[in-house]
Amino acid sequence: MSSIPYTYSPILRLLQGCFNLTTKLVKQIHAHAITHDLSRFSYVSSRILSFYSQSPRNDFHYAETLFTHISNPNVFDCNSMIMGFSKNSQYHKSFFIFKQMLNISVRPNSCTVTVLVKACNSLSLLEQVHAQIIKLGTLSDVYVVSSVVIVYSKHGAILVARQVFDECSNKNVVCWTSIVTGYCSNGLVIEARELFDVIPEKNDVSYSAMVSGYVRNGCYNEGIEVFRELKSCVNVKPNGSLLASVLNACAAVGAFQEGKWIHSFIVENGFEYELELGTALIDFYAKCGWMRSAEKIFDSMPSKDVTTLSAMIMGLAINGKNKMALELFAKMEKVGPKPNAVTFVGVLTACNHKYLLSKAWWLFEHMSKTYGITPSIEHYGCMVDILARGGKISETLSFINSMPIAPDGAIWGSLLNGCLMHGHIELGQKVGKYLIEFEPHHSGRYILLANMYANMGRWEGVSETRKLMKDRGVPVISAWSFVEIDRNIHKFVVDDKSRSYSREIYEILSHLGKELNDFSIAKDVLLF
Repeated sequence: MSSIPYTYSPILRLLQGCFNLTTKLVKQIHAHAITHDLSRFSYVSSRILSFYSQSPRNDFHYAETLFTHISNPNVFDCNSMIMGFSKNSQYHKSFFIFKQMLNISVRPNSCTVTVLVKACNSLSLLEQVHAQIIKLGTLSDVYVVSSVVIVYSKHGAILVARQVFDECSNKNVVCWTSIVTGYCSNGLVIEARELFDVIPEKNDVSYSAMVSGYVRNGCYNEGIEVFRELKSCVNVKPNGSLLASVLNACAAVGAFQEGKWIHSFIVENGFEYELELGTALIDFYAKCGWMRSAEKIFDSMPSKDVTTLSAMIMGLAINGKNKMALELFAKMEKVGPKPNAVTFVGVLTACNHKYLLSKAWWLFEHMSKTYGITPSIEHYGCMVDILARGGKISETLSFINSMPIAPDGAIWGSLLNGCLMHGHIELGQKVGKYLIEFEPHHSGRYILLANMYANMGRWEGVSETRKLMKDRGVPVISAWSFVEIDRNIHKFVVDDKSRSYSREIYEILSHLGKELNDFSIAKDVLLF
């Protein structure tokens, strides 16, 4: 094909930056190209097709029509359509284009197969694409390898993912990060850490993968430790996603000083309070009980999405600022964004006072009637907790029995706790006995039932419950407490004597206890 005449160079310059143009202007350029016979040039048609198939402002039906009018589509055109179909969740059409490419002898490239791999919604389909990749010889591309590893991991085929990784001869940090992410997504954090430790050259993305993997698997202290390792690396600077993951870990274990350090780092290094980072800071401060700081972050964020507002509503709710949480929700309904299922978990949590029971009922119905949100187990759990805490035990039982989804142990546990709080002994016994059969390996259920027997003075019931727990081999899982000293997180349990300096700790505790006791006696004397 001949080159495009020089007189049309302004059109070429416009097409080079077409993704920054409006749909209307691109349509005008296309019309001009047709009337001046420019559409016969593959570059022109390919750039316009790419715009309509990939731009957030696309008219995808227009892209499909345009593609059918290209007599000899090239690999660039086919890739544009495959990406466009995948973006619009029309995966079957992506694979149809791929088959067309093979039929018309347009050789797929690395970009083609990378997008196809990500479009595989089943393991069998992925295996077929993997076979084609081997046949085409594109498995030498590290980005193709990374995609294959990630999607195999997503489908739980971690051993195959590892084999693909091991067979790659030119691994880079992208490949290493993909297998670390894959192990973490399958709960194999020990294996992930072993690989992470031998990555030749780590970067901010690989550190982020390991930290977020630890956090997703509840290994918060380990995630914080990896972050501390990163801080000693001169050549690696944390990105916003990594900082957000570490903040989530700090919020989970109450590592306030570490979280404060991260906040200072964010300010000093000019990070903006964008959505992910700002939301993580709000969640961190809220869970640490520093709502004023959370509110300042919230107010200073340039933009807020539904996740940000949901985090703020939940933060206000768990810190006893019920009225403010409900007011923020009311404002959200007026000006947006549209609340989602997570938002309603937060706003229902804000109704955990008996005087807000009618409001909770209204919100629960409002959620489905106005927004079409089907209540999940979390929403039902909130309502059960509100009713049970408020002493509405018979209503709670009726509500549970009317649920369209099977109640879980947490819901029955809330009812049992309500029975314990409000003296509904007979029902409490029935619920407790049912619960230890429903979740026979959950130590907390036995303890709650034993506590009910103890409150009744039925010590034989306490003894029987403990014996049953022992006979079933249910371990008593101690609740960990955390204390932060010089930004180091220490965890301990009741009567913990596992540390080498336990003697000194208990001597200080004894001394403090004596001083508090003396202070209490002195205060009582002064009152009279």
